[in-house]
Amino acid sequence: MKKPAGEDAASLARGKDKVTRRSHNRLPQLLDQAAQVFAKNGYAGASVRDIVRPIGMLPGSLYYHFQTKEELLAAVYRVGVQRISANVDAAIAAADDPWSRLEAACVAHLSAVLDRTDYSSVVIRIRPSDAPAAEEELSALRNAYEARFGELVAELPLDASVNRRDLRLLLMGALNWSQTWYREGGELKPEEIARRFVGLLKLESANKMGGL
Repeated sequence: MKKPAGEDAASLARGKDKVTRRSHNRLPQLLDQAAQVFAKNGYAGASVRDIVRPIGMLPGSLYYHFQTKEELLAAVYRVGVQRISANVDAAIAAADDPWSRLEAACVAHLSAVLDRTDYSSVVIRIRPSDAPAAEEELSALRNAYEARFGELVAELPLDASVNRRDLRLLLMGALNWSQTWYREGGELKPEEIARRFVGLLKLESANKMGGL
């Protein structure tokens, strides 16, 4: 017996809806796997096949979610920046004076950077210029995040001769480079390293303001 045309259409719509829900449910898994491959192989060395094969997707299925590999990288990068930002914002909110706020932000940043997760590794190790088609978006994400540190440095009671932009760049460079030289089980924990960095800056500032 032939089904009414309306019933066939409803069945087809339900089938499409199930496919759509299933595809969206796989997005977090796709992002996690992409973060792992990008962190390990870099942007240029990461192939779509390497990303989708372990989670049982066909290469063409990626394009249901993202039109290009650059868009996928930007999505992973965005998640990484959001996670680090959340840690830093929570730490800043619990501090009061300018030096304590900067120290709290540095501790939170360094702890996130050295947690060795794939997302944090992507944010630190992949430069925006590595993916030219996504460079503008990646740079905007990074700049928006680092603006927090610019604001924190601007609040510090520093001598007028101190170039605050240079200070921010110096501090961020030291924190981010730690992924290269830091080893688990070393003499200092990440939070102790961050506090030492800020302590050195504070000491230098005190020396300048004291005329030493």
